[in-house]
Amino acid sequence: MNLATISFAYLKARRLNTLLNILLLALGVATIVLLLLATTQLDQRMRRDAQGIDLVIGAKGSPMQVILSSIYHLDVPTGNIPYKQALEISKHRMVKKAMPLALGDSYKGARIVGTTHDYLTHYDAKFASGKRWEKVLEVVIGAEVAARTGLKLGDKFHGSHGLGDAGDAHEAHPYVVAGVLARSGTVLDRLVICSVESVWAMHADHHEIKDINDIANQMKEEEKEYTALLIQYASPIAAAMLPRYVNNNSAMQAASPAYETARLFSIIGVGVDVLRGFALVLVFSAGLSVFIALYNALNERRYDLAVMRTLGARPRTLMLLLLFEGLLLALIGGVLGIALGHGLTEVLGHALKAAQQVSVTGWIWVQTEWWVLALAAGVGVLAALIPAWRAYRTDIAGTLARG
Repeated sequence: MNLATISFAYLKARRLNTLLNILLLALGVATIVLLLLATTQLDQRMRRDAQGIDLVIGAKGSPMQVILSSIYHLDVPTGNIPYKQALEISKHRMVKKAMPLALGDSYKGARIVGTTHDYLTHYDAKFASGKRWEKVLEVVIGAEVAARTGLKLGDKFHGSHGLGDAGDAHEAHPYVVAGVLARSGTVLDRLVICSVESVWAMHADHHEIKDINDIANQMKEEEKEYTALLIQYASPIAAAMLPRYVNNNSAMQAASPAYETARLFSIIGVGVDVLRGFALVLVFSAGLSVFIALYNALNERRYDLAVMRTLGARPRTLMLLLLFEGLLLALIGGVLGIALGHGLTEVLGHALKAAQQVSVTGWIWVQTEWWVLALAAGVGVLAALIPAWRAYRTDIAGTLARG
């Protein structure tokens, strides 16, 4: 006796009921998979972007805002910091490396970041074409920026004031693309990167500077500003001493990427847990639906099952038949839910990319998804246990007598 053939035939005969059970289970699984893929990729991406950065020094304000704006480029900066104080911190004995950032302008939503070549080296940047900037107003662009804007080697463009699309363009000083970065899966993909002097040059007219190529020497020291410093500690003891030194002895503040990122995920985690709980309710609701469907079906099929017994089917075979039907429904719903979850994640990734945010993709597989599929299968088997046990204990004579 072929259990699969009998189960498929029965489920096919009850198409609507079968479809509803599968869809309910698929929606729960899809929600879990969406959350799993999105949170896993966001966690990996944010850890990769923050790797090797021990401390961020920015203007007074929200420490989390400093981290989000300076490492992930997902928020506006809290302000600028004095060049002189930033330089003093950079030369401090507890600082191994300091990478300055100068923000404030953008191009079609992509942020223009003034920094040093160390910033590219830190993320192990590779070039798809061109090379690093060498002159003021030369820039390198990330892979996502190149794909979205169509900019290529040698192209010129004007940056806009502010970090949105509505700012006034700096028509007097066009940037020129000196290099296009290969896709790296880091924050570099979303940025336009140049020297700090290039960012200062956008406001050269305000300082009555004519030769922007020598702007670093022509600007007064009190006019120079950075947005933030990305710091690497020179020794473990710096983690305890340097943040306190910065906060107590300057107009700046020190923010820890590790602490603020953990705090951010704890905040996000509340919402994720709520959605995950909702998904689990859907999964177990689907299990209950499968149980009710199989239990009711058992009453309808008691005569058929009794006939199968008289034709030689063992009680164990009838029990396995019901268990197999529950498992089959669960596996179909689980596989469909995983496929739907990947599709929804890909849609979310395109939406995030269009909004210039951290992107995710549905074209990956997370090992935990096997456990999600096992959960769906387990729910199906559990739902079928009681109907299967009743099938096992079918009273042949009584059932046939009642017809």
